[in-house]
Amino acid sequence: MSEQPEVEEFAFQAEINQLMSLIVNTFYSNKEIFLRELISNASDAIDKIRYQSLTDPSLLDAEKELKIEIIPDKENNKLIIRDTGIGMTKADLVNNLGTIARSGTKNFMQAIQEGQDISMIGQFGVGFYSAYLVADSVTVITKHNDDEQYIWQSEAGGHFTIQRDTIHESLGRGTKIILTLKEDQSDFLSERTLKDLVKKHSQFIQYPIRLYTTKEEEVTDDEAVSEVKDKAEGEEEAKIEEVDEDEEKDKKKKKVEKHEWEELNKQKPLWLRNPSDVTKDEYNAFYKGITNDWEEPLAIKHFSVEGQLEFRAVLFVPKRAPFDMFEGKKKMNNVKLYVRRVFITDNCEELIPEWLGFIKGIVDSEDLPLNISRETLQQNKILKVIRKHIVKKALELFTEIAENKEDYDKFYEAFSKNLKFGIHDNDSQAKDKLAELLRYYTTTSGSEMSSLKDYITRMKEGQEDIYFICGDSKKAVES
Repeated sequence: MSEQPEVEEFAFQAEINQLMSLIVNTFYSNKEIFLRELISNASDAIDKIRYQSLTDPSLLDAEKELKIEIIPDKENNKLIIRDTGIGMTKADLVNNLGTIARSGTKNFMQAIQEGQDISMIGQFGVGFYSAYLVADSVTVITKHNDDEQYIWQSEAGGHFTIQRDTIHESLGRGTKIILTLKEDQSDFLSERTLKDLVKKHSQFIQYPIRLYTTKEEEVTDDEAVSEVKDKAEGEEEAKIEEVDEDEEKDKKKKKVEKHEWEELNKQKPLWLRNPSDVTKDEYNAFYKGITNDWEEPLAIKHFSVEGQLEFRAVLFVPKRAPFDMFEGKKKMNNVKLYVRRVFITDNCEELIPEWLGFIKGIVDSEDLPLNISRETLQQNKILKVIRKHIVKKALELFTEIAENKEDYDKFYEAFSKNLKFGIHDNDSQAKDKLAELLRYYTTTSGSEMSSLKDYITRMKEGQEDIYFICGDSKKAVES
């Protein structure tokens, strides 16, 4: 008789424990965002294994199909989200799901205390814990190519357990999250609700999201037997037979449950479509899906470049600056790089200059090699040309925003430091255009700001000089 695997218990790191307590004990009406967060994490996990498989195809041997599955189990009050992504090792489970707090944990709790909406949780890298908005207990079953299959389990009581999995069938590779729902959250087992949520938040995820559906059909005894036979023998040519109507009526009818997978996100990638065919709501849904932002973007630029090289892109300007915009350890940019619809990386420092790091979006190249490594990206000439086009289009977008004073005031308050950084960034391509976008207080402008160009038009006759003073704020220089 084989020994039962050891169950190890771990305490949540203090900040994570506070976060979970906040989620469990505070009332939020917008609980539905948990599904968006878990699907987004599943998509990221598939991105990682897909990228690794470009140089080592054998990494997909355990599970060839890249997919996300949603299984509502009404009988047991459980909702299951399964992916065939990279999976987690035991060390990943210990570190990522409990003992090492991300830099965003504290920032997120502070934002919530300041009145921000919980739907922003994904922006801070702690979206997994949103599962506790709807679940009393969460079980994670996971298999990484480099480790055995493990079970992580917690009821959010300050600790979690991990054990080697000798109970469940092998996943091959990937992760299965089982949510034991709270008594009042059973609506999230409804097929209609799940379909609506995927359409609302996750329809542009590039991997198939499949829902395990149950349908009830009324069939005669003969039809039920015939169905079983058809499944066993395969489809045959239709035959036309004469049937006695009275005999047909006498046949007993019964209800049979049918289960099938229904794909919920069949739309082709938004960036491949003609911009004139994409609605504002679709852009907003796509933006929220790739960024975990809870607000709509301030501005959008959707374009394609053809000629010596080809690529398509969708760029978004957020309404507000990210909390970690000038932190040294943060990612240098937020534009995802694809090559012929295959995700390559979401942290390509050569794709955009650092001062444009607040821009979010997608770039899909037709010309870069699929198996390009992060190292060779640094020397790639195609990438340098793409970068020039992105900077040019971003500047066009900022100029378009400036046409609406209210929008530009929001933009300038959030990102003026980035524009100034761009001028000092030795990027000769952008300096002149960026200078036109800067705004200044003047001795006569009061609380309004003015561009240098506007100021010059208001100069008095005979004025030859412009004097300026620098400081941290208007109040600082006035005193």
